[in-house]
Amino acid sequence: MTAETDPSDLRVLQVTTSNRSFFQQQVQVLEERGVECETLIVPRPRSGGRGPREYLSAYLQLLGKGIADFDLVHVNYGLVGPLALCQPTRPVVMTLWGSDVMGPRWLRKVSHVAARGSDAVIAPSKPLARRLDVPHEYVPFGVDTDLFEPADRDAARQRVGWDTDERVVLFPYDPDRPVKNHELAERVVARVPNATLKTVTGAAYETMPDYMNASDALLVTSDHESGPMSVCEATACNLPVVSRDVGFVSDVLDDVEPSGIVDTEDELVAALTDVLDADEQSNGRAVLDRSLDRLGRDLVHVYQKVLN
Repeated sequence: MTAETDPSDLRVLQVTTSNRSFFQQQVQVLEERGVECETLIVPRPRSGGRGPREYLSAYLQLLGKGIADFDLVHVNYGLVGPLALCQPTRPVVMTLWGSDVMGPRWLRKVSHVAARGSDAVIAPSKPLARRLDVPHEYVPFGVDTDLFEPADRDAARQRVGWDTDERVVLFPYDPDRPVKNHELAERVVARVPNATLKTVTGAAYETMPDYMNASDALLVTSDHESGPMSVCEATACNLPVVSRDVGFVSDVLDDVEPSGIVDTEDELVAALTDVLDADEQSNGRAVLDRSLDRLGRDLVHVYQKVLN
């Protein structure tokens, strides 16, 4: 295998714990470049979280896939790394998602050990990369800039059924997830004059650009994050973002104006007030460097380096 090998000669087994939208986009851009991908998702029981039984099931499925028919195994998330490393015949590329190296101590340990055993490690953000003690490639998650693009605010509000006269602050997360800190978002917006908090959860992914273009700002109050990808998507729509300094927010919002990266409740109130008073779109799309095309190109490059 040489660096000049056509991507259409590559066959990759993708292993993950979650078929999230950014992972689906990763597989899609690889297949558009000719890479043949097959996906193995660790099963989730109907009630409760995954346990040893589910990971054993995934390992047996992995062995039953006919590993010899693949060029390499790409594991996505640190906890599934040991599954791929237990097969001895194919190189392993690992993409860390963030919560695996920023979460509980046991999960961080498993992820770091798996990273050391992998043939290549991919960090999708610079804050995550700084936590790694192994050589790695920086390959940021891509954003579908054809789907997420700026649009007229009033027209978007008509599509989602919102009042055109409101100053809308978007919170596109499940309020029942404690890590998202919905209560803090409510307190912050309540202190901003004439602002309305709109919590959107469970909406179809393809409708999210309408909600973002219908809003005046995106608010992130999470206690910690591996991303969130919504910040990238809002930036692609030129939607101003006010966020706590979590995940890769500082990486994405560098040079984006207006925006705000703060931490305390008082600072969030002040930053959100400034953004709403400015009443303008951000320059995010012009500075965002997270295209799906770049993602596909960089991943193929990593695959070819490993196989070479």
